[in-house]
Amino acid sequence: MSTRLAEVSKEKLMQDLRVVVADAEELLRATAGQAGEKASVVRERIQENVNAVKLRLASAEEDAVEQAKQAAKVTDEYVHDNPWTAIGVAASVGVIIGMLIGRGR
Repeated sequence: MSTRLAEVSKEKLMQDLRVVVADAEELLRATAGQAGEKASVVRERIQENVNAVKLRLASAEEDAVEQAKQAAKVTDEYVHDNPWTAIGVAASVGVIIGMLIGRGR
């Protein structure tokens, strides 16, 4: 369960980073007309950081996709190797969920 929580936290972090990158890019566009060497230097530094974050986000997304594919492959192999165990586990989970839903009414 903690693995799932880590995945959710990682996805939330990636979403937050996408928002920050979009806001930074919007800020860069809005201040493009600002004159002065200091403003220009700051914009360049921000643009470099935004580009670096975009690369890291793309890499993190690729890693997440690869991990999901690997997990699906392992699960598929397990179910093929142990079909009755998989059916038993699925049925048990279904019964438990059914009982929980029944209690809520």
